[in-house]
Amino acid sequence: MKKGIAVLAAVGLMVGIGFVGCEKSSKQKVEKATENLQSARQELNDAQAGYLVEWEIFKTESAQKIEGNEKNIAVFKEKMEDAGSAAQKTLAKEVKELEQKNRDLKKKLEEYDGGESQWAEFKAGFQEDLDRIGKKIEGLFRDTQQ
Repeated sequence: MKKGIAVLAAVGLMVGIGFVGCEKSSKQKVEKATENLQSARQELNDAQAGYLVEWEIFKTESAQKIEGNEKNIAVFKEKMEDAGSAAQKTLAKEVKELEQKNRDLKKKLEEYDGGESQWAEFKAGFQEDLDRIGKKIEGLFRDTQQ
């Protein structure tokens, strides 16, 4: 009987030690998971802040380019008045198209709300459109100066 109680006590002691060991491990796992969660949240906040900063810079630079296009179009209109009437009609049509495209880009920039998920696609497409208009304006200037 004494032997049975001793064995039972030994088994109980071993199970108790096992639970205590598991408890520490569980606590450590919970603490580690909490740290990982906090780290992930901070990385997400940093990424969102980075996107917002990048968006504001892009928006400002793009608005300046659009404004530059508007000024170039105005200068071109003044120079266009010196051209012959046939050339004026052709040029006037092209200028109106450029003005409309420039207004459309300005509106697209002001109304963008796609967030971070669509940002890269929007930025690439918008930049391509803006560059295309700028090159078209430069081309008109070159063509009229020749």
